[in-house]
Amino acid sequence: MREMREMLSKSFLWRAPIHQKYPKLGSVSQKCASNASTSQDGAKGPLHGIRVLDLSRVLAGPYCTMILGDLGADIIKVERPGVGDDTRSWGPPFCNTESAYFLSVNRNKKSVTVNLKHPKGAELIKKLAALSDVVVENYLPGKLAAMGLGYQHLSSHNPALIYCSISGYGQTGPYAQRAGYDVIVSGVGGLMHITGPQDGEPCKVGVAMTDLSTGLYAHGAIMAALLHRHHTGQGQHIDCNLFSTQVVSLVNIASNYLNAGQEASRHGTAHPSIVPYQAFKTRDGYVLVGAGNDGQFKILCKCLGLEDLSTDERYATNKLRVANRDTLLHTLSQIFGEKTTGEWLTLLEGSGIPYGPINNMQAVFSDPQVKHQQLIQEIPHPTAGTVRLPGPAVKFSETATVSPTPPPTLGQHTQEVLQGLLGMEPQDISTLRTEKVI
Repeated sequence: MREMREMLSKSFLWRAPIHQKYPKLGSVSQKCASNASTSQDGAKGPLHGIRVLDLSRVLAGPYCTMILGDLGADIIKVERPGVGDDTRSWGPPFCNTESAYFLSVNRNKKSVTVNLKHPKGAELIKKLAALSDVVVENYLPGKLAAMGLGYQHLSSHNPALIYCSISGYGQTGPYAQRAGYDVIVSGVGGLMHITGPQDGEPCKVGVAMTDLSTGLYAHGAIMAALLHRHHTGQGQHIDCNLFSTQVVSLVNIASNYLNAGQEASRHGTAHPSIVPYQAFKTRDGYVLVGAGNDGQFKILCKCLGLEDLSTDERYATNKLRVANRDTLLHTLSQIFGEKTTGEWLTLLEGSGIPYGPINNMQAVFSDPQVKHQQLIQEIPHPTAGTVRLPGPAVKFSETATVSPTPPPTLGQHTQEVLQGLLGMEPQDISTLRTEKVI
């Protein structure tokens, strides 16, 4: 048995296309392998040949697997029969019958509906995991293990398997069994304490940044684990959680407290350690400007026609500007209120200092830089019409991201995957439907 596992582990160092490893699967499996791995110029994405079994739902996990899918990995998304991912019901808005929320993080995936609580459903997951490189899940710690689908169970049949668990607070510890929701963890982890108006109540961030950051951490961890497996043939379990992500993402705020004993507070759009670096109200909106060093402050003063401020001893250095924050910001606020946002943007153009407007969604997706970076994807969807989604955010010089496939309808690929990948007969699949396994 040990020799067999070592041989199996080594075989996962290089993964041939599905139809080469399993010739009996034929043309259907070739279609499964190629659907999510063809790039915009016809080349294969950098993760072509990597199969991900996605047992996650809502945001952090699906965001992670969507990024892997953008890079060419074959993503099999497992959902509850008849219900699906929780976000399928999160709305309005809906695009026909599809939730706009669900559409946002589920492109380049295949949807397979399986009842994990049914023994035959759990058996299907084991078979799919045996043919996968990566499993991503975000169940409460121990829940999948109770179904025989934990890391120890699945890796015993696939020693090269990378099993990424995404939870609220980690696999162990006093909070391990708590449900992990972005807004709650952002409070427990300190983010909400530093977000909001200076004299106002704590605020949540406009999008679920703790969830999204965790998805990014998970994506990076999976890539590192794939590299480790390339060198060693070994799979491993990854413990990724919202709480740890949020705490380490406090960065300079954490360092201020841990090293200098400085408790954090809210500053609205301003910065605790850099002045000026915030939004200023204009005649018709807001403009953001920053002066990260003394040279930039002098340039800002020149743009504003306030050269005398740059020679004022109260504002000669950033340390002094932080100490004299109130008087400086009062002067700057008065000046910015005299012109429109557009007028200030024109005056600041080419200055070399950081600046910009606070855009609404219409302005964001009309922005010339958004268009230049091709950040809007248009994808034909079988029920929702043309779906428009942002991303991907990263470009490669040698390996393009894949041509996007639409977010799947619920269970759209169940027959295709079970028949093509597992080699099941149509009558056996029909029986599973009758027994409500799929």
